[in-house]
Amino acid sequence: MATYASKECTMFKPKRVIFEKDSLNYPLGQSLYKQFNKAHHEVIMLSSNRVKSAIPGDDLPSQYENGKQTLVVGIKKSLKFQSCKPSAHYQLPLVSGCMGQCEYCYLNTQLGDKPFVKVHVNLDEILDAAKKYIYERLPEVTLFEGAATSDPVPVDPYTHALADCITFFAHEEHARFRFVTKYTDIDHLLSLNHKGHTQIRFSLNTDTVIHAYEHGTAMAAKRIEASQKLAMAGYPLGFIIAPVFLYPNWQEEYTQLLSSLSQKMPSHLNEPLFFEVISHRYTTKAKNRILQVFPETTLPMDNETRQFKYGQFGYGKYIYPKETLTDLKHFFTEKITTFFPHASILYII
Repeated sequence: MATYASKECTMFKPKRVIFEKDSLNYPLGQSLYKQFNKAHHEVIMLSSNRVKSAIPGDDLPSQYENGKQTLVVGIKKSLKFQSCKPSAHYQLPLVSGCMGQCEYCYLNTQLGDKPFVKVHVNLDEILDAAKKYIYERLPEVTLFEGAATSDPVPVDPYTHALADCITFFAHEEHARFRFVTKYTDIDHLLSLNHKGHTQIRFSLNTDTVIHAYEHGTAMAAKRIEASQKLAMAGYPLGFIIAPVFLYPNWQEEYTQLLSSLSQKMPSHLNEPLFFEVISHRYTTKAKNRILQVFPETTLPMDNETRQFKYGQFGYGKYIYPKETLTDLKHFFTEKITTFFPHASILYII
């Protein structure tokens, strides 16, 4: 495992805030401009939408770091929602990018050299578009994913977009909303009348993994504490244990993680918990990118110790060998059913 510790963070505190052209034409854009000017952030107004030219960096690691410290305020121009199958019907484009610096993250290969965080100020237009998608699928229920390419929680204290979406979906009988997070700024969501229409998932891992690879995220105990608050507020909850790494004492530490979670969950929940477990895997493209951005990484990416498996999207991944995955599945099935006898296990892969 890596020898340096992860600095724990919750709310996003950008080093610079870039406003795209026309973003101040919306009330949220004006509000954000006042907030960040008052807080003495570096505020950059663009006359065009060439965002990356305003983000410094002489090499890939510095470009990556500066991108992660940048918040872009802009407009979602295309209101054609992308598919999010199999987990949901559509992506809800609230935020793109994530302030976390998780070494293994697949977004490292998708968001370019300067992976900034971007919020969209035309939320009313986005939700109006969502209504059209909902009506197209009537009488079926349409599920929207709010964190397909982001973690929206750290920026929500500024935008309140999540809170607005939760309120919106509470009034839509034929729609549901879901998002996943590694962060804990959720207190403003606790009093909302969500009507059980928003499902919140927490990405969990052991402190060993968080310290080594999930830089700038909340520690496990903080995530569990936040999930407890949301459970008591009646939200449907799920937990994604991912990526699972096999290292000395991994079984003991994942057992302790599940035990700690079980001790914090209320005895009576509106809906059963559900779990998703994903073992560590990587593509050749991801490995090469990770080694460029994190040259001192200790991520276990030795191809010789892995099994190559072709994926559904036309490219292959290096996964743990079949026998190892079988043991991993048995372990998590036993532990989850022991600590959470009424929970659902959606998959273990």
